Amino acid sequence: MNKIIIFDLDGTLLNTIDDLGHACNHALSACGYPVHPIEDYPRLVGNGVRKLIERALAADGVKPEEEVVNRLMGDFVPYYNAHNCDYTRPYEGIPELLAELKSRGCRLAVASNKYQAATERIVAHFFPGVFDAVYGEREGIPRKPDPQIVKDIMAQLNEPMVNDRMVLYLGDSLVDRDTAANAGWPFVACSWGFVPRRTLVDAGCRHIIDQPGELLHLV
Repeated sequence: MNKIIIFDLDGTLLNTIDDLGHACNHALSACGYPVHPIEDYPRLVGNGVRKLIERALAADGVKPEEEVVNRLMGDFVPYYNAHNCDYTRPYEGIPELLAELKSRGCRLAVASNKYQAATERIVAHFFPGVFDAVYGEREGIPRKPDPQIVKDIMAQLNEPMVNDRMVLYLGDSLVDRDTAANAGWPFVACSWGFVPRRTLVDAGCRHIIDQPGELLHLV
């Protein structure tokens, strides 16, 4: 039977941190707030753009009031739309992993907290024709770790949430771990993303892989 594998995007399939950091710094600077070194951004990302901006403000002691966050969003989104593939690249081994999974007949999907338009554009740019379903953050739909995104993916694939096929969820964060748990799916953590391996171990993640090809042993 075909296997179904859901992938997180940022920190799992793609290293997007430079483009996210530059976009956030652009918005902060445009609105008169201090910027951050790009190397600080891995600890700020993980729950969508709005949360990224809130954390970037809070890191400098600025209260992330809704009006301020909305103003920064207004600068972030158009900049990121124009620059979200400048520095972003697939992690080493990811294209080969996806090709092998496709050759085995697996059905692949993306579940991201990045807003939908950017998620679709980036996936289409780097992985044209690879994924059977691509979902990001959508207005009115709860973000991960709520399992609604997984439910929507399975509905598009015309699959029940619980079935007798092997299903896996691969991600780099505890948000992904919790999403998989809330959906009732087994979770595999990857250590090459934005969350340190030690954090994944300390959080009790049972399956952690250090290279994309290791996922093939679990499929």
